[in-house]
Amino acid sequence: MVVFADCSGEAEATEAGQWHKPQALKLKVAAIASVLFAGAMGVGIPILGKAIPCLNPGSSLFSIIKAFAAGVILATGFIHVLPDAFDNLTSPCLKENPWGKFSLTGFVVMVAAIGTLIRNRVLVLGIVVHSIIIGISLGVSGSPDTIGPLVAALAFYQFFEGMGLGGCMAQVNFKSQATAVMALFFSLTTPIGVAIGIGISNIYTENSPTALVVEGVLNAASAGILIYVSLVDMLAAELMNSKLQSNLRLQAGANLSVLLGAGCMSLLAIRA
Repeated sequence: MVVFADCSGEAEATEAGQWHKPQALKLKVAAIASVLFAGAMGVGIPILGKAIPCLNPGSSLFSIIKAFAAGVILATGFIHVLPDAFDNLTSPCLKENPWGKFSLTGFVVMVAAIGTLIRNRVLVLGIVVHSIIIGISLGVSGSPDTIGPLVAALAFYQFFEGMGLGGCMAQVNFKSQATAVMALFFSLTTPIGVAIGIGISNIYTENSPTALVVEGVLNAASAGILIYVSLVDMLAAELMNSKLQSNLRLQAGANLSVLLGAGCMSLLAIRA
């Protein structure tokens, strides 16, 4: 949907944008189902992997997959989320004081990363915050040409981020009930975000100061958590363990897998 908006949040949709609404709505409904399926598959495979030798959290293949997922999450934080946070919190629609005089984006990222050192299960928090934000972004989008690539990128992201989350949960050995709740929560957050976005698409004004500040702070916090967890809790823990350190071939494979995951997610930013 083509929208002309000023900083007061007033917006006027073009006739072409109105004509695209039914087609866009169909794509959004289809996106809810596809993203739900991709997320559930991604988080479920490593959790159920204990019954499948090659997908067991202690297997060599799983180490490669987890490294790829960590690369996806790292690129998500740096390439997809952090630039949006800077755009939100440095928008000319915000007042110069205080937004133009202090790097709030960097501050929130720093606080979120430090906070990650002292909260349990922060990976879930970072993923949930970001999943809701990107779900809402898809829901309020009005152009079918934009929605298609975004859905593909989102399904890819959900699957491999779910793999990373599921691998962490499998290795920590949470109780079955807690694992099921966390997996269900992850699977549902982005579809719920899309549904919320659809519901507010007619009243959402992306250039309003309130929307910019809220979305910017949430994006910055999400980026800080995702970057820290991917580098420290996932990559450092995996690459520094004795199994990889004693196996140069496996270590090289894991390193290449990280680069491949980060590269693929970075390339998706061009389309989405």
